[in-house]
Amino acid sequence: MRYLSFLLFLTLLGCTPEPDGPPTPSDEPMQPVEAGVMPTLTRLQTGADSVLFIGIHPVDAQTVWISGTRGTYARTTDGGDNWMVNTVPDADTLQFRDVHAVDTNTAYLLSIGPGASSRIYKTNDGGSEWVMVFENDVPDAFYDCMSFWDAEHGIAFSDAVDTTFPILTTNDGGVTWTRVPADALPPALPGEGSFAASGTCLVTHGDSTAWFGTGASTTARVFKTTDRGQTWSMVETNLVSGAAAGIASLTFRDALNGAALGGNIAEPDQHTDNVAITTDGGLTWTTVGRTTFPGAVYGSSYVPGEGTTLVAVGPGGVDYSTDNGVTWANLDTETHWSVAFAGTTGWAIGPEGRVTRIDF
Repeated sequence: MRYLSFLLFLTLLGCTPEPDGPPTPSDEPMQPVEAGVMPTLTRLQTGADSVLFIGIHPVDAQTVWISGTRGTYARTTDGGDNWMVNTVPDADTLQFRDVHAVDTNTAYLLSIGPGASSRIYKTNDGGSEWVMVFENDVPDAFYDCMSFWDAEHGIAFSDAVDTTFPILTTNDGGVTWTRVPADALPPALPGEGSFAASGTCLVTHGDSTAWFGTGASTTARVFKTTDRGQTWSMVETNLVSGAAAGIASLTFRDALNGAALGGNIAEPDQHTDNVAITTDGGLTWTTVGRTTFPGAVYGSSYVPGEGTTLVAVGPGGVDYSTDNGVTWANLDTETHWSVAFAGTTGWAIGPEGRVTRIDF
């Protein structure tokens, strides 16, 4: 179902990009890692065959929340053997591209789109009732991702409007959201935004640090805050860039070591420089290897307890690396949009209600 990402790639961007031609095709990926102790993959049954699952957040090895199209969310409390799948009332036209789970009962859903289509919903009772806690009133804003430092403090990120990025923060569990002043961030580049591919273009760490990655412009950049969004710094990367290219996913295994992954969404058969790592908390980024599957990486995650092991997913399949992204091996050729881990167990999700459990 590789065609799916191409049909939806304009909705991955918060705005329609200006065409400037695809980047020049690159060489094939580097030699994949040698087969060692391979993780096991198990396809799980969800009963949501008509839904594209996009966002995922595990609370622990048993409780996992998922978000998707048609106003759909899903939850398991037994590691994925059984799923409760439902829709948010009066939201069946929305695409929930991101989910953040606080615990078994409490979770947030972020829907994407211009204007009022960008919303945040919250449940405190496992999904029996949902309350809309934010509705975007800026016509050109398009919220891509959200994340939380703890149960009370969170942040949401939009593609640029004119030359500024709308950034929202909450300090009361989503009851109220406050926009960060525009002058707290470096100005946006023309057309700059992010890709609402998996809800991982924005990540938080500790009690006050966050990063978001961008694309759709002349340079793929990473922005960082250390004070819960009140001030920001920025650094450029050498990842592929362009109207439909850039960073789609960020993942960090600690305060210093992280990875930025993405690619060219409009070229599903192309191999590009789509993996960069940092060892200094995002101050500098080094381009390393390329995934074995072509096209863009939509989602990624380090595997807790497995050192430098990374898993990347996209329309081209599922890859993993044991050397911090330098070399890669393929695990699956089926389309997946996001992946997340709780310890050494993870779940990759995608179209047709697809959930694949990955056990290291």
